[in-house]
Amino acid sequence: MADLSNRLNTGQEAGGRAYAAAMTDVQDAYRQISNGFDAAVRAVAPDKWAAQSPCEGWRARDVVAHVVEGHRGVIAAVRGGESKPVSADEDPRRAWEEASRRIDEITGDPEALAKDIDGPTGKMPAGEVIGRFVTMDLLVHTWDLARAVGADERLDEVSVRRAYEALKPMDAMIRQPNIFGPKLDPPPGADLQTEFLYFLGRQA
Repeated sequence: MADLSNRLNTGQEAGGRAYAAAMTDVQDAYRQISNGFDAAVRAVAPDKWAAQSPCEGWRARDVVAHVVEGHRGVIAAVRGGESKPVSADEDPRRAWEEASRRIDEITGDPEALAKDIDGPTGKMPAGEVIGRFVTMDLLVHTWDLARAVGADERLDEVSVRRAYEALKPMDAMIRQPNIFGPKLDPPPGADLQTEFLYFLGRQA
């Protein structure tokens, strides 16, 4: 795991700095992407929470739970308290709304953004964790959730371009268990979003 962290950190030197530099306003970037995820969450009909997602073994509810738990981890690291998993009796929509609201508050607090917390590659300011990792994770899972429940699958093009450019230099490093699977060859003439999704092993 330490070796993977070192390699990911090295990859961030190439792609991460560019991604962070392009996202100087963390709150605006977070809101842009979270609005898309929020729309997908709101599109989930009561009988669709058990719909299979493109992520093996994950249903629609699992996708939302994963995102919420990632948010809760950052919230706990910045604000203190315990990061709890989404329980079986929680309303996933309400859990998402609360977690998203609290992350949005953090992105509007310069002191909170500057606080060093544990990130995937070691200690870094919360603003970097949110700007590089939370938003990227949220962007990809927006498509996963939308595909699972038949919602609008279109992602924000600027956000897709930033994430794609950040991940390209880390191609070999992200093909690890619990990160991304093997990339796929996109169809001829694929648009940017399709190319991005195939790069992440998703067949759009």
